[in-house]
Amino acid sequence: MPSVNLHGLYLILDPHLVRRLSLVEALKEAASGGATLFQYRDKTSPGRALYLEAEQLRQAAHDIGATFIVNDRCDVALAVEADGVHLGQGDLPLSLAKAIMSPDLLIGISTHTSGQVREAAVGGAHYVGFGPIFPTTSKADHDPIVGVEGLRQARKLTSLPMFAIGGITVATVEGLIQAGADGIAVMSAIWAAPDIATAVHGFIEKVTRAVRPMNG
Repeated sequence: MPSVNLHGLYLILDPHLVRRLSLVEALKEAASGGATLFQYRDKTSPGRALYLEAEQLRQAAHDIGATFIVNDRCDVALAVEADGVHLGQGDLPLSLAKAIMSPDLLIGISTHTSGQVREAAVGGAHYVGFGPIFPTTSKADHDPIVGVEGLRQARKLTSLPMFAIGGITVATVEGLIQAGADGIAVMSAIWAAPDIATAVHGFIEKVTRAVRPMNG
């Protein structure tokens, strides 16, 4: 498995949610608050524009020692020398992604059910995102809400690093870590904040202070 610490705050850079700044500027602001793990997600841009944006983000992330992952697109992740790819349930199957990606690159999987968590673990994913935990406006066609109890049950199914996602605010962080999450994936609560760096710092503080269950 690639030697990356898969825990804590995982920020998703989406051009439809980052509005006041460019994505590169937003990444740098978040990094100044302590963020070290980023995913670039763009569901609408044409391939060339997506590649060019990913290339700039990858360079900015690597310049500050952050981990950079591309959503959906194995080809773009490889082209820009990203640290890995994150796949949804409707994307390239994990087995094919593993055949394409080199073994030193991360592959994460979005999961929404117990069965999907098991499949990701058996298939050799490096980490899973699990959710949506709460209602979210960041994704219009999101899967059914799983809740904190759903996260607690999913945690029992695998030892893979697990990131809770979906409608997470700084007030809900502690409960999610206590339910077994290794980290939290966040979009709106950071990018809509008046001060991104301060918001990031607040989330990281909450994650750091929370106590994860010993048997998680």
